[in-house]
Amino acid sequence: MASTFLEQTRSLHEDLERLERIIVKDYQQEAKGHKDKLLQSHRVRKRMDEMQHIARKLMRVYDDDSEESRHRKEEIAALGASNPTAVYSKFYDRLKELREYHKRFPVLDISAAEDDGSMLNEEPKLDFSGEEGLGRYLDLHELHRAFTNAKFGRQCDYLEYLGALADFGSIERDKKLARPYRQYLQQLLDYLVSFYERTQPLAQLSKQLDKIKAETEEAFQQGQLPGWEDRGIGGPGDEAACIKHLPGWEDRGIGGPGDEAAEAAKQLSVDLETFDSVGELETMGAEQLKEKLSQLGLKCGGTLRQRAERLYALKGRSLQELDAKMFAKGKAVAALRSEQELQQTQQLALSVVSLEAQVARLAELLANVISDTKGRVEKKQAQTYEEMLAELEEAEGDAAADGDDEEEEEYVYNPLKLPLGWDGKPIPYWLYKLHGLNQEFKCEICGNYSYWGRRAFERHFKEWRHVNGMKALGIPNNKDFYEVTKIDDALSLWKNIQERNTGGFNPEMDEELEDAQGNVYSRKVYEDLKRQGLL
Repeated sequence: MASTFLEQTRSLHEDLERLERIIVKDYQQEAKGHKDKLLQSHRVRKRMDEMQHIARKLMRVYDDDSEESRHRKEEIAALGASNPTAVYSKFYDRLKELREYHKRFPVLDISAAEDDGSMLNEEPKLDFSGEEGLGRYLDLHELHRAFTNAKFGRQCDYLEYLGALADFGSIERDKKLARPYRQYLQQLLDYLVSFYERTQPLAQLSKQLDKIKAETEEAFQQGQLPGWEDRGIGGPGDEAACIKHLPGWEDRGIGGPGDEAAEAAKQLSVDLETFDSVGELETMGAEQLKEKLSQLGLKCGGTLRQRAERLYALKGRSLQELDAKMFAKGKAVAALRSEQELQQTQQLALSVVSLEAQVARLAELLANVISDTKGRVEKKQAQTYEEMLAELEEAEGDAAADGDDEEEEEYVYNPLKLPLGWDGKPIPYWLYKLHGLNQEFKCEICGNYSYWGRRAFERHFKEWRHVNGMKALGIPNNKDFYEVTKIDDALSLWKNIQERNTGGFNPEMDEELEDAQGNVYSRKVYEDLKRQGLL
């Protein structure tokens, strides 16, 4: 039956409708838990890819200029005949073809409904590492290692690296244009794109990245991108002059001093006019000469004599007049570079800017995942070895999926906002009243934090929040301040305690006397009673 071109076209339409029906049935099933939702998204993505493949075939069929459309027109034309007597012969030829088809496939039952259960229960392969936790966390350990070992990177722990994942402002301009930095950005972008497509299979990420690339390229070419106003080449002219005021970019991004090099040389702490020979410059020392040469983009290696000669060559001359061989690699001024080198530098800068913009956009889309990853890293750092083993066994037993199912349980009716018991249900109201959980106690020292119930209030005096509050006030947290919740009361009590402890010997209050019956009084009380004749 599928031998004719029209029948093949009809079969493609039928497959397209069947895939749409399967997607609807899949969404009608309730997906509980993170893993089930992820599997469902991957199944729907697979069906949509199949639909797009079929739709492209049908578009070629209905395109008048395609080869498939020509076959379709020929077959439609063959159904009719200019000779009326040939109509019956065409009919019987088609009937014969149908009978032969059913003889070859006698068990084919087209009346039975197709079973979609296997496609609905299909479990696509989820390619996640153990550190990624089915798409909950990022696994950037290799990239972190590459960043800390690279010249453009710095030494930092994994948690700090995650926090500054899309912060490229601290990296120097020269290091950005180098190949290792571009390779690192490309690897980071590839991983983030792969992770996002695995966790969000239905998202249209390619369109967003294409839009970001187009906007970044347009802003770069117009010189409106912050930090890249010179479009990466910093040639002489008005465009370079307009950014002379930018701190740190006086060289207009070319790695060398440019047209303002003479002014930069004059701003050095060394006045070359005061030196009459190379020998006098040698008295500055090798390290200081190296520093001055580096500021001007000149080669700073060699012996002390060679460094002094190199710097002395600048006396009475501008950097444009120097030989290009005297400059360090990539540090020559724009006037000494060829047009091809300037275009190549601009293309490198554009590729770096485009990669940074795409990575920054992906970091925004994955902000919640990055935050969860940082929380997981902090948790693992505080875990003991036994706790890590227990967590690993729990993950192997697929307890995480069960936990997600429990979170997705039905809503518990709790209008009085009663605390939940061990079974996850609100405790009885009489028990709530018995423990005094309806009584609110506020502690000003804890930042006006509320404690419900007398037991929680008494226990909080030894908890971290109250201890930190007392430490901030400069007061020791001991039993003398028990039940004190006001800041003024605590300060007043602490002041009285200090005055009592720092006071000297007071005979009237500190000296004790004993009467004939053995009663002990302070001197002041003893003398008062004696004057009254009571002793």
